[in-house]
Amino acid sequence: MSAITILTNMNPDHYDITMIGITKDGRWLLADSVDDIRSGEWKNSRVTAVISPDRGQKAILLIEDGKVEMRNIDVAFPALHGLNGEDGTIQGLFELAGIPYVGCGVLASAVSMDKLYTKLIVNTLGIRQAKYVPVSTAEFSRMDEVADRIENELSYPIFIKPANAGSSRGITKAHDRAELIKGLKLAGSHDRKILAEETIVGREVECAVLGGAEPKVSGVGEILAAAEFYDYDAKYHNQESRTVIAPVLPEGAAERIRDCALRIFGAVDGYGIARVDFFVEDGTGEVVFNEINTLPGFTEISMYPMLWEAEGISKPELVESLIQTAFARKRQEEERCLADRR
Repeated sequence: MSAITILTNMNPDHYDITMIGITKDGRWLLADSVDDIRSGEWKNSRVTAVISPDRGQKAILLIEDGKVEMRNIDVAFPALHGLNGEDGTIQGLFELAGIPYVGCGVLASAVSMDKLYTKLIVNTLGIRQAKYVPVSTAEFSRMDEVADRIENELSYPIFIKPANAGSSRGITKAHDRAELIKGLKLAGSHDRKILAEETIVGREVECAVLGGAEPKVSGVGEILAAAEFYDYDAKYHNQESRTVIAPVLPEGAAERIRDCALRIFGAVDGYGIARVDFFVEDGTGEVVFNEINTLPGFTEISMYPMLWEAEGISKPELVESLIQTAFARKRQEEERCLADRR
């Protein structure tokens, strides 16, 4: 869904576009059209399309019936959420290949994807975040001890989250020990590292960051989830979920959110694109950091493009701006290399 939005807002007069889809079992296939992406027909493609790691080529290798065609590319625009898409993995492949790419680099992608490491970094900034207890799947053989430790630190209801999972996958809300253990096991099926986290009673808000050396931050948007919390279904499929741009917040909250978003983006070495999520706590009006997404949803109903549209940046302009940040980073790297040689 994100790929379709990006592709339909990319200027075809500026770019010759090659579309590659990656199946759930890890096959890389050439897609012929946006319609094939919509229908899922791209999964039946007979052409394998992989990125060559050879920096001298900067190319995609198209393989059909044993024949190989090399197609040079200038820039990559990943539209992959979650593991292998925004965790630094594919970013590392682009780095090996010497291909400019949209979005955060390897380090920022990896630490932002890992909720535990994000928390460790944000702890150094003095920005409030939900209290948490880290858990490893290696501890599951002593599940009662794990549950005791969590219950000693946190009160129900408790959120259970895999440290590494995109689009709210594997997240549950536990109201008692039975649900806690069930949630830990579900989260453990997604990642060996898990967070048990206090529930913040408040409003879910987000803001967007855009740009390279001097990033800018959007206004604030609010999530009104159709479900008990903003899970995968509520995000992408439940039409009752809504977003509100520029909601009325307690005095100073919007400015605090925008300031914290930029500070967190800088602390994780962000570049190009991110959506930073917060709560505004009921009663106190205090801003509480939730998480940062370095490859946020880019669907027609996603908050990231909507926030920039509210700032007067259309989707085509936003896509173009993101591509240009990729080229700008490449130029900066080349200039540093020249300076080092001197």
